[in-house]
Amino acid sequence: MPFLDRKHRRSQRAAPLLPKDHGGGGGEFGGASFSGAVFNLSTTVVGAGIMALPATLKQLGAIPGLITIVLAGMLTEKSIEMVLRFSKASKTGSYSGLAGEAFSGAGRNLLQLCIVINNLGMLVVYMIIIGDVLSETWSQGVHHTGVMEEWFGLHWWTTRSSILLLTTVFVFAPLISFKRVDSLRYTSAVSVALAVVFVVIIAGIALVKLINGSIKRPQLLPDIVDQASFWKLFTTVPVLVTAYICHHNIHPIENELKDPSQMKSIVRTSITLCTSVYVATSFFGFVLFGNQTMDDVLANFDGDLGIPFSSLLNDIVRVSYAIHLMLVFPIVFYSLRLNVDGIIFPYAIPIAYDDRRFYSVTAALMGFIFLGANFVPSIWDAFQFTGATATVTVGYIFPAAIALRDTRGIATKNDRVISWIMILLAVSSSTVAICSDIYSILHGSQEAES
Repeated sequence: MPFLDRKHRRSQRAAPLLPKDHGGGGGEFGGASFSGAVFNLSTTVVGAGIMALPATLKQLGAIPGLITIVLAGMLTEKSIEMVLRFSKASKTGSYSGLAGEAFSGAGRNLLQLCIVINNLGMLVVYMIIIGDVLSETWSQGVHHTGVMEEWFGLHWWTTRSSILLLTTVFVFAPLISFKRVDSLRYTSAVSVALAVVFVVIIAGIALVKLINGSIKRPQLLPDIVDQASFWKLFTTVPVLVTAYICHHNIHPIENELKDPSQMKSIVRTSITLCTSVYVATSFFGFVLFGNQTMDDVLANFDGDLGIPFSSLLNDIVRVSYAIHLMLVFPIVFYSLRLNVDGIIFPYAIPIAYDDRRFYSVTAALMGFIFLGANFVPSIWDAFQFTGATATVTVGYIFPAAIALRDTRGIATKNDRVISWIMILLAVSSSTVAICSDIYSILHGSQEAES
């Protein structure tokens, strides 16, 4: 029986954690609301991936690109629906607990490791982008001045390391100290609002330039000129998966709901909202910059946009997006801390009930992310590699494998068909994307040497 007790405790590590004053607020916590859960889940989804989506349209063309974004959203919603359904049948309160029931301890540990790799990579990317926007960045030997340096000049507190340190101490530290994900519902609402602001601005600029005839009609279909350009189309899949990844926060959000039966509607509402934001951002971003669209469209807002108040709009876009990432950070950090604790302390009481462990793990992870943001030289190759491995595994491979394993005998024929589609899509596209990235790196180094 001790073994069964330990196994049960481990599978229920993310079960509802609702003690008094658990999130820093006063009084008894009565459960999270529908709207708060939608904002938290949407904030989990809309992170750095939104800025890479216009570049997917440059690769795929406007029509296939927009269709692919919508299909990726539908497939993500289906994968989450399967995870929720199988979790309910298994009576598990966490994604890792569900993986553990289907594939024993090895499967649980592998899933937790993939979530940790994905979330660590994402958070380092967020901090690097914040530093690029607010301080400075170097791209292909060219110095790009950050917003703070433009506004206030070069001082010790406008340098990259100082801005990241100040952001860590005064923004991240308070937000990652909450023990309930629902405590972040207001910052998540602001984060979603800032994403909408970005869409409105980029759409407005594109429409003005369309009306005055200063931009051309966007490329509707992919431009395939050789075999390499064909295989490069598959490199967009990891970017799309990364843009929709939120599986690691599904259970923490569900466990805090007043009415857990609402979770399916919450997922559908959130995915629909995020897909709408993604479609609008991708379309208007590609229309605005065309073949000049960069892998990170934010980098396009670093020059003259060809309309009045161009400099002001550039600053608004960059600052609002930097603040958006600051508010996304604690949501992603929440599940990172939960899974790291699950790997290191598998049989301990939930981390929210152990203040010493909670703050020790929090400080260690924040320190690692801060160092990574200051010393990692390049983010986008690593970003795509992470998306093609850990992110694809969390978002597609594990939900499909759990459905095919079907330890509770509830999988339908439709579940099995979709599961095989997800696995084949994930494995094939990730393999091609990784090979294409390696080829590009090697080819680029050879050109540099010659």
